[in-house]
Amino acid sequence: MRILLEGFTKRFGDVTVIEDMNLEIRDGEMLALLGPSGCGKSTTLFAICGIHGVDGGRILFGDEDVTRTPPQARNVSVVFQSYALYPHMTVFKNISFPLEIKHDDKAQIRAKVKEVAHLMHIEPLLDRLPAHLSGGQQQRVALARALVRRPSVLLLDEPLANLDARLRLEMRAEIRRLQLETGITAVLVTHDQVEAMSMSDRIAIMDSGVIHQIASPKDMYDNPVNAFVAGFLGNPPIAFLEGEVSDGRFTTPTRSVAITLPAAMTGLCAGRRIQIGVRPEFVTADPKGEVEAEVAFVETQGRENLYDLKLADGGVLRSIQPARDDIRVGDRLRWRIATEQVMVFDDQGLRL
Repeated sequence: MRILLEGFTKRFGDVTVIEDMNLEIRDGEMLALLGPSGCGKSTTLFAICGIHGVDGGRILFGDEDVTRTPPQARNVSVVFQSYALYPHMTVFKNISFPLEIKHDDKAQIRAKVKEVAHLMHIEPLLDRLPAHLSGGQQQRVALARALVRRPSVLLLDEPLANLDARLRLEMRAEIRRLQLETGITAVLVTHDQVEAMSMSDRIAIMDSGVIHQIASPKDMYDNPVNAFVAGFLGNPPIAFLEGEVSDGRFTTPTRSVAITLPAAMTGLCAGRRIQIGVRPEFVTADPKGEVEAEVAFVETQGRENLYDLKLADGGVLRSIQPARDDIRVGDRLRWRIATEQVMVFDDQGLRL
């Protein structure tokens, strides 16, 4: 089911949260709405399902205008952060409830519940109460309940926020597998860029009610349109330095740091104010490197170490590389930067 938002506007009282948004969610894809708290991503999701009314524009499912269609008539299922399971009902009853209120045939209900329980790998849990389930099991039940009515659209509102790190990893794979197997159109709302990148076909990154960029996870990581997108995507995060162009190089205000610009940027006018972004994977310790920095912090991550590098003028770069014992806090070393991987932004944060 293709979903189209045209000129979507939403207000709460005198506050306009989203104004004139245009967004297409392709048939059968999973699109992640990614951004910080309060950016409008959940508001967008609730408008798609009909919980929030629309103050401007329209919403189409396929070619059908559903802007004024009530939620129960949209054939949309929503999975919330809290799971929202009925505590007094067994897993079977929780899953079958959407079918029972439609007065479906009992034999059909049982068959559909067993089918979706098999899909979610929860057949042994059908007689249990939610209180006797782990967080991951409860989330699977919530997903099963959402899917049992065979919706056209699946909406996921921070579905993994209440799970621990190991379960989040497991459920990311499970939800993605489920979406691919069913071919259902899905929208994932999250503030976690790892979830967005690992689960979705495309990401729409938002801030203050505005979509900054829509792209595949890899394309957005490699080619962010501005500093906000570059800074929001990446773990460990990108490091930014401010300065100006001088003889084809980037220099900080004190001239204590000079970094070669990518070949495509050598035509920038001398003296122009710019900002550069350098991702940690493109900074490596090298005696012949062009930057000297002090190791300010070392974070051990098992196979890799993350280093915070303090520059002479107070700026900070980051480096992530295979774990080694010969680099310690306080060491002053030279570091090589992969020149062609440096991102250059203007003084307004737009990518050059």
